[in-house]
Amino acid sequence: METLGPNQQDKLIYVAGHNGMVGSAIVRKLRSLGHENFILKSSNELDLRNSAAVEEFFQNEKPEIVYLAAAKVGDILANMRYPADFLFDNLAIASNVIRASHKYGVEKLLFLGSSCIYPKHAQQPISESALLTGELEPTNEQYALAKIAGIKMCEAYRAQHGCNFISAMPTNLYGPGDNYHPENSHVLPSFIRRFHEAKSKGFSEVVCWGSGEPMREFLHVDDLAEACVFLMDIYDEEGWVNIGTGSDLRIKDLAKLVAEVVGYKGTIKWDTSKPDGTPRKLLNVGLVNSLGWKASIDLRKGLESVYDNYLEEQ
Repeated sequence: METLGPNQQDKLIYVAGHNGMVGSAIVRKLRSLGHENFILKSSNELDLRNSAAVEEFFQNEKPEIVYLAAAKVGDILANMRYPADFLFDNLAIASNVIRASHKYGVEKLLFLGSSCIYPKHAQQPISESALLTGELEPTNEQYALAKIAGIKMCEAYRAQHGCNFISAMPTNLYGPGDNYHPENSHVLPSFIRRFHEAKSKGFSEVVCWGSGEPMREFLHVDDLAEACVFLMDIYDEEGWVNIGTGSDLRIKDLAKLVAEVVGYKGTIKWDTSKPDGTPRKLLNVGLVNSLGWKASIDLRKGLESVYDNYLEEQ
């Protein structure tokens, strides 16, 4: 039976962002391994942008292990509309939690970044060494900068204070707890919602943003959670680790796949006046694979289970 390693066994674990898609998946994974010694605070109970509140929380609760999965997230449109919010909120969350983790003696911290940290035209598949070697994708630059700062904070606290703070960079995610909001959801949940609505209302066509030609990689959040727990058990090195499947597909093909899973039979059209974003974003997952972890959830099967969850919540 799979169990937690000594880094986490019986430790007091704080999962920041436990109500979000990633944080909730990490809690599910830890619970499946028998762990119940958690500190869980919603954003209403603890505003991670408030340095004084974060300081008081760490001083009083004294977590031993921290998963930093809290973040302000959104799609291209949300990033373009609210750049200041994406930059400030994510910088504040990272700096407050990482600093307090050092100050109050956290044994190990995992910072969750994003594949958008890498240059827009990075060589594919993107290795960890590609960071800061080129310009970022303009449509989510502020979010990416905040995530890069979080990585560098983990490195800086390790270098200056010997903190065992590590970072994981997941690719595009989907799964239970995803955001299906009409204005700020990511591409895959947006497709699920839109094709489901089109099927339900009998629409003959669905118009999607861009050309559909960009390539994207998609990882089920339960695979990510498994990888995070795995890294917290065995990885204590400097640097960050890419987490992905190692394979990608065109957005057009993703749309067709989602339409098939949903059962939508109409036409899919593409509005090329809208931005595409980064042309391709496939992570090189050689490092995490060499450590002993590999994604296991097939995209189609993952989509089928996610759509079942979506239907249950309607």
